[in-house]
Amino acid sequence: MKLMVIGSGGREHAVIRSLLRNPRVTQLHALPGGGGIAAQAGVECVPIAATDIEGVVRHAVDFGADFAVVTPDDPLCLGMADALEAIGVPVFGPSKAAAQIEGSKVFAKGLMRKYGIPTAAYEVFGDFDAAMAYVERAPLPIVVKADGLALGKGVTVAMTRQEARDAVRAAMQERVFGESGSRLVIEEYLEGPEISVLSFTDGVTLVPMLSSMDHKRALDGDEGPNTGGMGTICPNPYYTEAVAAECMERIFLPTVRAMNAEGRTFRGCLYFGLMLTRDGPKVIEYNCRFGDPETQVVLPLLETDLLEIMEACASGRLSELDVRWSGESAACVILASGGYPKAYEKGKLIEGLDERGQLPDGSAEVFHAGTLLEGGRYYTNGGRVLGVTAKGASLEEAVAKAYAAAGRISFEGLYMRGDIGARALAALGK
Repeated sequence: MKLMVIGSGGREHAVIRSLLRNPRVTQLHALPGGGGIAAQAGVECVPIAATDIEGVVRHAVDFGADFAVVTPDDPLCLGMADALEAIGVPVFGPSKAAAQIEGSKVFAKGLMRKYGIPTAAYEVFGDFDAAMAYVERAPLPIVVKADGLALGKGVTVAMTRQEARDAVRAAMQERVFGESGSRLVIEEYLEGPEISVLSFTDGVTLVPMLSSMDHKRALDGDEGPNTGGMGTICPNPYYTEAVAAECMERIFLPTVRAMNAEGRTFRGCLYFGLMLTRDGPKVIEYNCRFGDPETQVVLPLLETDLLEIMEACASGRLSELDVRWSGESAACVILASGGYPKAYEKGKLIEGLDERGQLPDGSAEVFHAGTLLEGGRYYTNGGRVLGVTAKGASLEEAVAKAYAAAGRISFEGLYMRGDIGARALAALGK
């Protein structure tokens, strides 16, 4: 079976490693792929951009692809899944219409308001002066969100009015997020533990994956600017059976039904970013794909074959599968380039990895987010460089193993948070 995986980061690396466990996979092409992905046996990286729909479609025909997995948000929102399905290639990933649940925060918030799905109170602004006037009178703290995709960096939690003004000005006047910032969602600040729940869905059946906890801020103690994610743990101790039942009844299934009612049936991975408030769980955001780096802790604990699940989602047969998970815990520590998420340097030699881009002792899995493979050596090629994931019988063991493994890797300017999992362990009384 010939597979195509569209994307290039740590999330894609984790997806590819899981897909390769299926013996039916004879060839796998990653478009464009990356350093660590290129080192996988049976994988070929093809230098076609993930957003090049025509190029990807042409390659699918030339390659004779039997199935495609589209993981990043940009190509999904551009209609990559639609284009591949139009030439007869089954796809794991939502249509362009369904991907709007992430592609437009204005759409997502309107969907939740219309169908009674719990979320923060909000207002939408397309006019700079109106937005500035609103932040002068709104209760603080306040959250300013660019409407469109912004590489995970379009959200500002403003603790002061000046921070809110700066966020509005950066998005609407300076256009730091391009057209994504032409409209803003400004919403109330919610407090409570954050929970990430990825889910498989075929548009009718929804199967939640194990819960996780992301660490978005750049610095220890949840300080500093927002990033794409500095580490994750799984499962999330705040996601109890009672919370899970409430989420299924009030959020997960209502969202699937709402998308169907809007003529935007969602098939693929639907991500729920949740806040466990005093009033119960509320939606912070939706994503139309696997989260990064949540995928790097969730998929290593999946026992059911990933390709079978993805095929079932694409063909409407998810209810026929029994999706099973390991009883272990997992932790992922991101090794980033100094300066990320702002300016950083590339091309730094990475020490401590073998020719496969892994740790020689196999003490953890290393997922490559931003690396380049040249002459048998790995070099930094992004802000988030590597994700080091370890499993353990307990969360405490997984975190300890992940940090021990991360300590065996080095490159100039390496930065990582030192408190991944600390809040979760505190919740467990550790």
